[in-house]
Amino acid sequence: MAQAFEGIRVIDFTQVLAGPFATQQLATLGADVIKIELPGVGDQTRALTMGEDPDGKPPRGAFMSCNLGKRSLTLDLKAHEAKPIIHALIATAHVVVENFRPGVMARLGFDYKTLSAIRSGLIYCSVSGYGQTGPKSAYPAYDGAIQADSGMMSLNGHSETGPTRTGYMPVDMATALNAAFAISAALYRKKVTGEGQYLDVAMMDTAIVLQTPQVSSYLFNQGNLPELIGNKSPSGHPTGNVFQTADGRIQIVALRSTQVQSFFTVLGCESRLDDPAYATAKARIAHYDEVFHLVSEKLSKDTTSNWIEKLAAANVPCADIRGIEQVVNDEQFEHRKTFIDIPSRFTHGETVRLVRAGYQTNIDGPQGNAPPPRLGEHTNELLEEIGYSQSDIEALRKRGVV
Repeated sequence: MAQAFEGIRVIDFTQVLAGPFATQQLATLGADVIKIELPGVGDQTRALTMGEDPDGKPPRGAFMSCNLGKRSLTLDLKAHEAKPIIHALIATAHVVVENFRPGVMARLGFDYKTLSAIRSGLIYCSVSGYGQTGPKSAYPAYDGAIQADSGMMSLNGHSETGPTRTGYMPVDMATALNAAFAISAALYRKKVTGEGQYLDVAMMDTAIVLQTPQVSSYLFNQGNLPELIGNKSPSGHPTGNVFQTADGRIQIVALRSTQVQSFFTVLGCESRLDDPAYATAKARIAHYDEVFHLVSEKLSKDTTSNWIEKLAAANVPCADIRGIEQVVNDEQFEHRKTFIDIPSRFTHGETVRLVRAGYQTNIDGPQGNAPPPRLGEHTNELLEEIGYSQSDIEALRKRGVV
């Protein structure tokens, strides 16, 4: 059987996180992703804070996680010899993905209009901070800046200390999945219609989509602004929060009446639900501090693990607040095949554990057995595939084109 995107060739002009992670989604489903990188430099994440430098140190972290299964071709896109190389690759391609600032690809001569004239039915996806049009289209963008500009930070933090950004990159990673979905939809549309498509994917748009419940609530409720609530539940229920236990902290999300009933039963204070201040959700919200104090006092009497065992058995949503070192060793991920071990190309006999995918299939699902490429690892191979001889390639190398 074949994976979903076997036979699909993707020319990948992206770097950092959003673009590379999007094209990796296609690679793990069988696509031949050709990563175009600047000679001697490569993707920023090869060297940015933790990674490979041109002297050959191995890439780690962000680069390793976003470039599985790709082939790397180094090419100076500003060199006049680059055009025939790109044109020859495009003649064999189905998808182009780029995340330069708007207008850069047009200046280089590799915009959608130009490349789709070479390859009929080409799908061309541009990933940027604010999109290809509009008053902010030329603004530079990184995840943290978009979190601030999109309103995300106004929803995250404590009233005492103010807004805060997340410690991970939700906009980058969600934009990647958004782009991969758009490309997948365009490939299906092409199968039905035979037509290509231009896709304009923006980090800012994705950030708004991630906040759909909050933004929609603001629009529907005539401008009511959400407050910084820290770890409180957006619903206002005092039984949805982070609580101190005897040895740590626990997140409880008991919102429905049946969940609250079970929660209070496990805590040993179910009789309090007969009190008018506790009897209904509306009453508990109105008496937030009183209910929160009671629950906090009860939970402080036992350990987090004991409470989780009891509450989970009673179908009360809860979780330990764990660190990454605990999470990655959770046996749940062994069952889900969330992580994969691949041979290290940089340390003989060793393996590297990386994130595979966020879903499973019963057959022909996402794979990730091929490690990310060394910088320019497949340059000769790819140039030979489009007709360049060894002497041609050596001449290009001498001129710094590849």
